[in-house]
Amino acid sequence: MNTKQRIALVTGGNRGLGAAIARALHDAGHQVSITHTPGNTTVGQWQQEQTAQGYTFTAYGVDVSDYESTQQLARRIHDDGHQVDILVNNAGITRDVTLRKMDKIAWDAVLRTNLDSMFNITKPFIESMTERGWGRIVNISSINGSKGQFGQTNYSAAKAGVHGFTKALAQEVARKGVTVNTVSPGYLATEMVMAVREDVRQKIIDGIPVGRLGQPSEIAALVAFIVSDAAAFMTGSNVAMNGGQHMY
Repeated sequence: MNTKQRIALVTGGNRGLGAAIARALHDAGHQVSITHTPGNTTVGQWQQEQTAQGYTFTAYGVDVSDYESTQQLARRIHDDGHQVDILVNNAGITRDVTLRKMDKIAWDAVLRTNLDSMFNITKPFIESMTERGWGRIVNISSINGSKGQFGQTNYSAAKAGVHGFTKALAQEVARKGVTVNTVSPGYLATEMVMAVREDVRQKIIDGIPVGRLGQPSEIAALVAFIVSDAAAFMTGSNVAMNGGQHMY
């Protein structure tokens, strides 16, 4: 799908969907870096495991919710002699509780990590993409950004905002060879979902028309296409992959 190797950065790329996306981009022939939470002591072991499987990733610790931390990330990547051609804004958190019981800390944490990060991470790299006349940005939203979810006013608001960010930025850079798209996954067989009680997990599955959870590798394959040269005419889109659970 691609005519040349690009340099990709995947935020939150050391676990779950982020790790699947990092591997898919590596399989597509790209040079891939990932970010992780600062102080994460398991990343080194994760990198070793990936290397044993044929995947080589550069890892950077960064707080995506903090603007200065992301500026430092951009400087480190530049000092390492790299540019960012492909950016996947994947990092995110949940702090689920009904609005009546939600405190400001839970609201701010989710909005800053899931929405402010769009600005914090994208800002340092967008100018160089437009100058080179080629770039791909994929922002990971969620099924709950369009349909909502009980106990997730913070998360649903942030993920809805992600696509608003996508649509506006896509218009700003379309003539510069840079595409910006959103991917909205449904419920996936990640560690977080698989850790919930079996009866709760089965209730989730019962609500999915295809009758199963999605695989992170399926979403990752979609992302790999969106960042390819074959998808150059696609920008400002929100692509849902949720097993038919929410159709719009």
